[in-house]
Amino acid sequence: MKKLVTVLGILCFAFTVNAQTEKKAFTISGYGELYYAYDFDKPLNNRRPNYIYSHNRHNEVTVNLAMLKGNYEEGRVRANLALMTGTYANANLSTEPGVLKNIYEANVGIRLHKNKEIWLDAGVMPSHLGAEGAISMDYPTLTRSLFAEGSPYYESGVCLSYKNVSETWYLALLYLNGWQTIQRQSGNSTPSGGTQITYTPNDKITVNWSTFVGSITPDVSRRMRYFSDLYGIVKIGKKLTLTALFDFGSDQSAKGSSNYYGWYTVAAILQYQLNNNASITARGEYFQDAYNRVAGTPIFTDFLVSGYSLGYNYEVMKGVMWRTEAKYYNSYDPIFSGNSLSKRDNLLFTTSLAVRFKR
Repeated sequence: MKKLVTVLGILCFAFTVNAQTEKKAFTISGYGELYYAYDFDKPLNNRRPNYIYSHNRHNEVTVNLAMLKGNYEEGRVRANLALMTGTYANANLSTEPGVLKNIYEANVGIRLHKNKEIWLDAGVMPSHLGAEGAISMDYPTLTRSLFAEGSPYYESGVCLSYKNVSETWYLALLYLNGWQTIQRQSGNSTPSGGTQITYTPNDKITVNWSTFVGSITPDVSRRMRYFSDLYGIVKIGKKLTLTALFDFGSDQSAKGSSNYYGWYTVAAILQYQLNNNASITARGEYFQDAYNRVAGTPIFTDFLVSGYSLGYNYEVMKGVMWRTEAKYYNSYDPIFSGNSLSKRDNLLFTTSLAVRFKR
């Protein structure tokens, strides 16, 4: 931790000096989120279920994500370096070796055409899959939805992207090291890849379709995974925003087999703006992973869970947001447990204070 703090300090100083001399090229940004979550199942080790990666600690005040990022962009070159810590990093990057656990973003890009937005980026990047990412402040709900927890938050590889002049279309083709991994899985030499198409005809509508294909096991037992993510965001009037999503994935049952195990998610999120500083958010979702392909519940095979949440968001001042949320899960099988017997439902209360800056 001391080494991480030292590195962050050096980065902050270096980028600050450069920002003063070349303000248009360099920017520094930071994000920090402190939270408290109370799980009414009272897990014995204070760790919420293993398929939850964000806001996953029970009954303690702690940091979900603290990040410092340096960005450089000038002419036909751009680069990002962001280091992080927090319970999100500890849970979601637990399989990454060494200091890779503290990398949120590390990539460089080259603009391939001087007059068109055609970029080739390589490195560690936020995932192109899903309607939610790790930075809570960027999304309507405080905690992450099941569809976010069941799909990658980050990826590493190469991305070729294009955006037209009017910015109505964004197209991307990706070559990846695998399904949510920085370092390629040992013994796996099978390429993974993905696509992304985003259509934004105006400031009220966004439609996105993203895909992934690749092997999730070493070559000797190669099993292919196929995943499709479709979501839309619609602003209804001046105060209401609807996000609707459908995810579908399938895993090959065995190497060379024509049998596949599938899972899917449907979700809807409504956000209503009360005034310039406050909003309320309601969410409904259903995650069916009958063969336990991505949920990873330790006891029962079936993961058929409905989720509902209601949240309140308040912008204290520019760059500072306080949020609170109540969330309820209901499961077909009794997969939830804590100090009591296994049960079919779970209730969670979470509150957080998030701060961000950019200079």
